Order: sequence, then C-alpha cells, then structure tokens
Amino acid sequence: MKKKIAIILSVILLFTFISSSLAVFAVSYPPPLYHRQDRGETVMKVGQIVYLFHSGTDVKKTIHANNILTVYRISQSCEVNPVGIIKVLSYIGETYIKAEVLEGEIRPDDIAKKGNVSCLVISAGMCNP
Repeated sequence: MKKKIAIILSVILLFTFISSSLAVFAVSYPPPLYHRQDRGETVMKVGQIVYLFHSGTDVKKTIHANNILTVYRISQSCEVNPVGIIKVLSYIGETYIKAEVLEGEIRPDDIAKKGNVSCLVISAGMCNP
C-alpha cells in the first residue's frame, strides 16, 4: 500500500513540475522572435503600398487620411532608427491602415509612429482593400 502511494505521489509531483514549466513557456517569447536576422523579406520602396496593423484604441483619433508618419526600425542592439516616411491613404476594417511609401525603404515589422501612437508594418500582400 505504501509503495502505491509513493508511486502516485511521485507521478503527481512529476506532472506538477512539467505543467509549471509549460505555463512559463506559454507567456514568454524567445529573443529571436523580437530580433530575428534579416531573411530577405519584402522591401517596400517609394510609391508602393504598405499596410499597417494597429490596436484601434487611440489610433483613429490621432491618425487620419493624408497624415504623414515616420517609420522606424529596431536594430538587433535595440536601437530605434528612422528608415522612411509614409502617407496614410485610408483605414481598412477595424485594425488596418493602407499607406503609401514616400521616402526610404520599409520592411515588415518596422514601426510607423505619430505622436504617442504606433502601428506595425505588415507584409504588403496581407490585406486586400
């Protein structure tokens, strides 16, 4: 009887350790997700259309059609550098913005900012107007 109880307690203890480590992985991100190497992704140049993703909280109050936004890129050393300028054309749905590149070269995962509002640049082909 004592041997069965010891085995059951060992199994419960093992599952406790395994499940606690899985919970940690559920909310953490490995560093390569934030600072991945350049994989030759799409580069949007002057005159091309880009799409931005936004949270929708204060964005529609701050960013309007024909606004000019500066686009920044975060380097692997976590430095924020300006890489281009875009002009907002329109909103698409609740969480996307269509814009045109006016200056520089924009890549997916760059950040477009105006004041305290930021939007994430996504792939040019993800949204259809």
